This record gives sequence, C-alpha cells and structure tokens, in this order.
Amino acid sequence: MSVHAGPGREPAAVLVRHAETEWTLSGRHTGRTDIPLTERGREAARALAPHLAGCGFALVLVSPLRRARETCELCGLGAVAEERAELMEWDYGAYEGLTSAEIERARPGWSLWRDGCPDGEDAAAVGARSDRVIAEVAAAHGPVALFAHGHVLRVLGARWIALGPEQGERLGLSPGSLSWLGHEHGTRILAGWNEGG
Repeated sequence: MSVHAGPGREPAAVLVRHAETEWTLSGRHTGRTDIPLTERGREAARALAPHLAGCGFALVLVSPLRRARETCELCGLGAVAEERAELMEWDYGAYEGLTSAEIERARPGWSLWRDGCPDGEDAAAVGARSDRVIAEVAAAHGPVALFAHGHVLRVLGARWIALGPEQGERLGLSPGSLSWLGHEHGTRILAGWNEGG
C-alpha cells in the first residue's frame, strides 16, 4: 500500500477513514456522537503511520470528532492538523445510533443516499460540504491529508470525480483505510481506493 501514484505523480489528497470504534463494530450510524477508537482501532491507526510518513503534506485537515482526531494523532500528524467542520460525518439526525436494519423496520425501503435523515442531512448537504473541502485541496501547494469518516469521505470521492454526492453509495470504505485522489491528463481520478482497512 502506497500513497504515491508513481514518480512525479503525487496525490492531490490522501483520504484516511478513522479506525474502528465500538459503534463501527455494531453497525450503528455514528454521525455526531463523539466516541473514541477501540484499542484495536488504535493499533490499526498506528499501522497507517509508515504509509503516510515522508509524504510532505502541504496541509493536514481533520474532522473535529474524536475518532478522526485520534486517528490523525496516532498517524503522527496531529501536531500539524487543522480542524474542519466540513469533514464531520453525515448528520444522521433522528437515525443517530441506529443500525440500517432498525431504520428499515420503521421505514421500509429507506436509503441514506436517496432519502437522507429526518432532522439531519441529505446527500446534497454533505456534497456541498465536500465541495468546500475539494476547493481547499485544489488551492493547496502540495498533497493534502484528510482525516474523516466513512460516509463523508465517500461523498467527497464521488464529488472529486464529478459525480453526484449520492453516487458515494458505490464507493465502499473500510475503517482505517487509505484512499487517494489524483489527476490523470488533467482529469480528476480516484488514484487508489479503500486500501488497507
């Protein structure tokens, strides 16, 4: 696993999904609930550090939520990281803490990507936040590291390649994984996706 796209082809951004939490294990929607990593999650985050070392990031951005900040710190980049509220996880509103199966029992046929969450966000709102982060990545003078959460990073990946935010549904992302955004002949591409985790 390497965050480098090859000689002379530095990634525009490396996306780091936070490592495992108790709610990751139970499949509960974890939006704004601020929970820590598990011990196994901490070990996984430490294991990512060598893959990020020496990348010379021009900018390191992190979600304000503890699980993302903890992952960033264990990767050795906490001291230079800047928090961005735009990188917070999808606001699940009334569905916070519930599993998909629990939501579907109350609302058959529900899809996060199509329907969003009552008292929370829909895909368009998360897409607008992601677009602001992408603008910051595009303005940076070198590669950017982004430490955040599964659903928001999936939306960000879709928006990077000019897809609608709801298309993030097709970009699976494991806890503690690395992905990177790049360019090929002037076109934005997913240069690597869901490595490691």
